[in-house]
Amino acid sequence: MSAAIPEGMHRILDLARWAPSGDNTQCWRFEVLAPDLLRVHAFDTRADTVYDLDGHPSQISMGALLETIAVAASAQGLRADTTRLTILPGTTDEPVPIEAPLFDVRFVPDPAIRPSPLLDAVKARTVQRRAMSTRPLRADEKRALEAAVGPGYDVRWIEGFRPKFKVARLMFNNARLRLTMPEAFEVHRRIIHWNAVRSPDKVPDQALGVDKGTLKLMKWAMVSWKRMSTVNALLGTWAPRLQMDLVPGVACAAHFVLKARRAPQGIDDYVEAGRAVQRFWLTLTQLGLFMQPEMTPLIFSKYVRDNKMEFTRATRLHEPARRLQREAAALIFDDDLFPVYMGRLGAGPAPHARSERLPVEQLLK
Repeated sequence: MSAAIPEGMHRILDLARWAPSGDNTQCWRFEVLAPDLLRVHAFDTRADTVYDLDGHPSQISMGALLETIAVAASAQGLRADTTRLTILPGTTDEPVPIEAPLFDVRFVPDPAIRPSPLLDAVKARTVQRRAMSTRPLRADEKRALEAAVGPGYDVRWIEGFRPKFKVARLMFNNARLRLTMPEAFEVHRRIIHWNAVRSPDKVPDQALGVDKGTLKLMKWAMVSWKRMSTVNALLGTWAPRLQMDLVPGVACAAHFVLKARRAPQGIDDYVEAGRAVQRFWLTLTQLGLFMQPEMTPLIFSKYVRDNKMEFTRATRLHEPARRLQREAAALIFDDDLFPVYMGRLGAGPAPHARSERLPVEQLLK
């Protein structure tokens, strides 16, 4: 432990750092201002990550972090009061850039606070990209998960073979889009940690959910976009899409869509959605279940709906993206609520490979 960090604060951060973030980017750094005051320097990745449309996925991760800080603080009988700063410290009117928000977290002793029942789930929570049990969710499991997200959200369950297959097919088709998109290729090349079972700041290749032959071909092809394009042209993208999307999309208990009852208006709403996502994920972990996020239909659909077709320079992908948006609209955007997150979940053995986190000392600003 660093001598500069109070012991209690270090314990909180040592647990909170396990919060999920897109591709394990860990889009935050910590500044300890006082024994009871933490400043979170967050950042989104919209500038170089096609999956981070308007920074909203990163903002969901920021919310997951803040929720995890609150869970960690509860072990010490502390309430975590969070404020998002709107004016840069040291200035009188310079706004905080929306791409790099600041959050102050004040830890307040509160006799009403009890250790959260989700504490043990924080480090155990992980992503399962491989097939899971098809055992249907029990009624008590659904009730616990629906209660976890809070009154501002609704959970829509997609269960049964045919409905699950429709989502699996949607994911399968979206995977073709992302695997043939140069902008996505750059993200994939940057975030995969090859020949790894654990990774402190990336995604280990052993956690991707494909067999050894496919993994070997992927590693060879991802040296350059030219090489990857050649492989796609000669062999197609069937193998990774079958293994990472279609088969696991059917081999699960259910898919879920987390929907906000009110349309998100900005960063605060997406941060709040992230807090709900983390409560949901920690609760399913506590129940012995696993989860795999499935965000590409939401992200690519929004690009099309917002007419931001410049998300890829590959204009040949524009029409497939529009078709996928229509397919997603029929399956997911089918009511008056507002989807903010989706995934699949189920029981089964824990994955043998997973992303880990940077130590606290490397996350300090």
